[in-house]
Amino acid sequence: MTGNLAEQLALLPEYFRGHLTLTFLSLVIGIVISLPLGVWAAQAPRIKRPLLILVSIIQTFPSLAILALVVAMLGGRIGSLPAIIALVLYSILPIVRNTVTGLENVAEEVVTAARGIGMSPRQVLTKVRIPLALPVIIAGIRTAAVWTVGLATLSTLVGASSFGNYIFTGLQTRNLLAVSVGSVAAASMAVILDSIIGGFQWLALNRNAGARSARYRAVKILVITGLTSVLGVSVYSSLPDEEVDIVIGGKGFTEQYIVAGTVEEVLQEAGFTTEQRLGLGTEVVFQATANNTIDVYLEYSGTVWSNLMNREDNPGREAVMSEVEAYIAAEHGMTNLARLGFQNLYALAMRREHAERLGIRSINDLKPFAAGLVAGGDLEFFGRPEWISLRDTYSIDFAEKLTFDTTLMYTAIAEEQVDIIAAYTTDGRVAEFDLVILEDPLNAIPPYDGFLAVSGDAMDDRLFVETLSSLAGKISDEVMRNANRLVDVENLPVSDGVRYIRDALAE
Repeated sequence: MTGNLAEQLALLPEYFRGHLTLTFLSLVIGIVISLPLGVWAAQAPRIKRPLLILVSIIQTFPSLAILALVVAMLGGRIGSLPAIIALVLYSILPIVRNTVTGLENVAEEVVTAARGIGMSPRQVLTKVRIPLALPVIIAGIRTAAVWTVGLATLSTLVGASSFGNYIFTGLQTRNLLAVSVGSVAAASMAVILDSIIGGFQWLALNRNAGARSARYRAVKILVITGLTSVLGVSVYSSLPDEEVDIVIGGKGFTEQYIVAGTVEEVLQEAGFTTEQRLGLGTEVVFQATANNTIDVYLEYSGTVWSNLMNREDNPGREAVMSEVEAYIAAEHGMTNLARLGFQNLYALAMRREHAERLGIRSINDLKPFAAGLVAGGDLEFFGRPEWISLRDTYSIDFAEKLTFDTTLMYTAIAEEQVDIIAAYTTDGRVAEFDLVILEDPLNAIPPYDGFLAVSGDAMDDRLFVETLSSLAGKISDEVMRNANRLVDVENLPVSDGVRYIRDALAE
């Protein structure tokens, strides 16, 4: 077993418990909501069509959009609650639809016979229609279970622990082993849950003919054992965790993971207990910190300046930082505890040979060629004010703009699938892929000083403040770039990037 594999497997129990709990609770709540709705719709034709349309519309919403909307409606709250709400919404359609279909397909002569022997409408429903429709209803629950297991991986993006931690971290750090472990684990859980629910379906289909057979009894025992195990793990995982002193947040790319790991080690050495919630979107992590759900995370002055303050001017590095500090304090109760010393600027980058062939050294030089070039950006870039500022300042646009995961974006330009990308100046992959950063002579892109954004509640802890203040100005552009390179280029674990930073701090 390699060290990396051992490192990944050590995380498996935590991610397994988190993923199973999210899936099980969401599925149970979804069943509790969906079955009565399905029964109601099957008995009320006026309700059926509007209800099915409504749940179908919910299903068509992109899962990431649902998560973002739920977080916003909860006032920026992150963690399991928004994830469970989103998963419940996605589980409703197959259960409602199959419940309606199953009840409507019960033979009318059977229903008539039940009424003929004096059964009330409720008795007909509970003793005839639902039992006969049960296999179809369970088939819908099976579908919902598989969907929920898959979608639960996205809960990582709102701070809930799941197998998505493996997948998203692995994608960002080019750790295919982590991606593989997370994918196999999620697929295995889906198969196991589907098998357990499928056992219920088989029991329902054979409850009369096979109830006394050895096979029926064996399947019943297996199903009960499986369900009990799932329930036990979910209940155990739902118990309140030991409260930690500090929650460290982070966005979904390598630099964020490395700095979060560094902050965690520094705090733990000072005696704090910590928890990391990584892979969060900019708006999610910012609002969570403003709401004191997260205590500290790495933010950039340019992100706050452009995305949150909606500023398009660039008065200079120090002025931007000063106004950002004032804004987050006055509007959100947050503090810039430590300006770490490095900048991670957005920058347009091209393959060196391509740029030299076209004679492009700056963004100004792009003007004659931009309309014929294909550009790539990360998941946020082309929706950010920085791109709008670049576009308008230099009067350029591209023939096509493609959005990628960060890792795939660099692969795309290396393989000549795109001509230009929105790179990061502290990214070790710029040198690895022999890219050239285009100059920004008109300063369209604001400065991007990395700083530790801290919640109002965390600032009340004197030891916490003193501990992290020691990091101010200690991480240079070069140090951060080299730490990123270890993970992104040399494919080493994030812990190696953290160790590199710690060694640099000790010098």
